[in-house]
Amino acid sequence: MAKGRQVRKVASPKAATRPEDEVLVDIVEVRDRAQDTLNRFRKPLMIAGGAVLALIIGVIAWKLYVNSQQKDAVEQMRQAERLFERDSFAVAMLTTLPGGFKGFPKIIEDFPGTPAANLANYYSGVCLLNLGKYEAAISYLKDFSAKGAIMPIMKNGALGDAYSELKDFAQAKSYYKKAVSGVKNDMLTPFYLKRLAMLAEMEKDYATAREHYQTLKDEYPSAPEGQDAEKYLIYFEGK
Repeated sequence: MAKGRQVRKVASPKAATRPEDEVLVDIVEVRDRAQDTLNRFRKPLMIAGGAVLALIIGVIAWKLYVNSQQKDAVEQMRQAERLFERDSFAVAMLTTLPGGFKGFPKIIEDFPGTPAANLANYYSGVCLLNLGKYEAAISYLKDFSAKGAIMPIMKNGALGDAYSELKDFAQAKSYYKKAVSGVKNDMLTPFYLKRLAMLAEMEKDYATAREHYQTLKDEYPSAPEGQDAEKYLIYFEGK
């Protein structure tokens, strides 16, 4: 037997000197060690497996709960949406609406975690923006999780409007830039690009204003803002 090598005794001492028997002995030892380790850790592993299973079940149950809540929230929010469409912003923000329906803040409170409650944050922000309650509008808008191609533009544009009304023009400019820097939209992007141009003009940054109007003219010629851009460019020639 090679020096320093520990090999389990077998039935035939002569056979133990063959390399293939040494490998077999090693395999048996590894198997026995693995089985012993599994036996020692079987209970903790089962506990961990149970915890993972409980987590999965919990996630599924939450999704089912949210789906059920979402259905109710959508039904409740229809009246508030109709009021929003009619510019009845103050009424849409009431706790209880005509017919016993919930206003936007109540939707957020009673149906947390649902897509409807998330959207109600945006509606609430825009309602308060139109009612002149700019700081409260900002709070709701920041709570709104905007996804897709359109909603991030609308969220950032509305935040830009709220900060502009508060005369925090640095923040307004920041949010208008976010509104125009993502996915382009032929209606919304030129609208907020013109807001940026107007802010630049107000700050007497005529070069930046001219740049924004040129972009409107070149990239959005069919939009009202693009069609008006030429007259602003003529005005800025002497600046």
